[in-house]
Amino acid sequence: MPFLGKDWRSPGWSWTKTDHGWKRIVFFGHELEDNKEIDLKELCSDNNENLFVGEVCELANTKRKKEFYNNNTKSQFVFRDKWIYVQKGSTKERHGYCTLGEALNRLDFSSAIQDLRRFNYVAKLFQLIARSQLTSLSGAAQKNYFNILEKIVRKVLEDHYNPRLVKELLQDLSSTLHSLTIHVGRCVLVGNVNIWLCRLETIIKWQQELNNMQIPKQMYTGMSFNDLPLHMHNKILCKLSDACDIINLGQATPTLHILSENRTLWKKLCQFHFSDKPFCRNLGLTRGDNVDWKLMYFTLQKHYPMKEQYGDTLHFCKHCSILFWKDFGHPCTANEPDSCLMPISPQHFIDLFRF
Repeated sequence: MPFLGKDWRSPGWSWTKTDHGWKRIVFFGHELEDNKEIDLKELCSDNNENLFVGEVCELANTKRKKEFYNNNTKSQFVFRDKWIYVQKGSTKERHGYCTLGEALNRLDFSSAIQDLRRFNYVAKLFQLIARSQLTSLSGAAQKNYFNILEKIVRKVLEDHYNPRLVKELLQDLSSTLHSLTIHVGRCVLVGNVNIWLCRLETIIKWQQELNNMQIPKQMYTGMSFNDLPLHMHNKILCKLSDACDIINLGQATPTLHILSENRTLWKKLCQFHFSDKPFCRNLGLTRGDNVDWKLMYFTLQKHYPMKEQYGDTLHFCKHCSILFWKDFGHPCTANEPDSCLMPISPQHFIDLFRF
C-alpha cells in the first residue's frame, strides 16, 4: 500500500492508481508538458529548485523546517513527577528496563543547575557521562544533554560560579567527541556526523568564552574578607576540601599565603580525603614534624580518588527502587521511609544504569 500522507517512511512523492499498478506522479514533468516555454538553460542551471511545484515543494520545505527544529530547539523534557523507577529487568508487573538517557530526561537536571547545592553534583555527573557514557544515550537524551550543558556554561558566564569544574567538563567532552568523530568513526554515534562536528565547534567556542571570562572586582562599603581576624581566615581555609581552592586563595594576599602553607591545614586535608583508604589509616597517628603534608597530599592524590562532597545529591529508595531529589520526594510505601534512603554519588548514578 503506498503512502499518501507525509509519512516518515515516504520520500514525499504522490502516487496514482493505473491499470498496471501504482505509478509515481512527477510534478515538474507535468509542468514541462503544460509549459513549453521553459528554457533548457534554466533546466541545466544550479538554481532549479523553482521547478519543483505543488506538493513536492511543500514537503521539501516542511522537511527542512522539521530538521532545523529538531537540531536547534531548546525545549526541555517536562515531566510532572521528578522521580524515576530504576528497573534493570522485566518482571510480571513491569516490562522493559530504565536507561541512563531516560533518567537524564526525567530527573529535571535543567532546574537542578539553578540550585547552588546541586550545581557541582550535576556538573560532575555530566563530566562522567562525557568520559564514558555519551554513546549510550539516545538521540533525544543527547539533545537534552547538550541543552542542559549550554545552560551550565551560561550560568558560569553570568554568575562566575566554579568555572574550573566546567572547564574540566568541556575538556573531557571535547576529547571524547574528537575521538568518536575522527578516530572511532560515525558508527557509534546517533545522528548525522555533521551534527556532532557542529557540537564540537560549539564546545570549542564555549571553552574560549570561559578562558576569556573576566571576573569584575566588586566594591563593598562594609566589612570585607581582609577585615576578618586571622583565626577566622584559618577556619575558612579549613572548611575548603579542594587543594586548588586553598592554593588559589593563598595567592590573594601574603597573609593568606602563609596560612595556606600551614602543615596542620594539609594534614587535616590528608586525613579528610585518604584516612579510610588502605595503607593510609595511620595518617592521624603520625606525629613527626618533618612530614611535608602538602607533598603527601599530592602524592596520595595520584593513587587514590578524593572524597566527594556535595551540598545536595540524588537519593535512592531501596524499598521502592526509585531515584529522586530529596526535596521533591517520591511515593514511598515503606513504614519508615527515611531508613530506606541512600545518597547516590555521580559514579553510583552511572553504575545504576550499567547492564
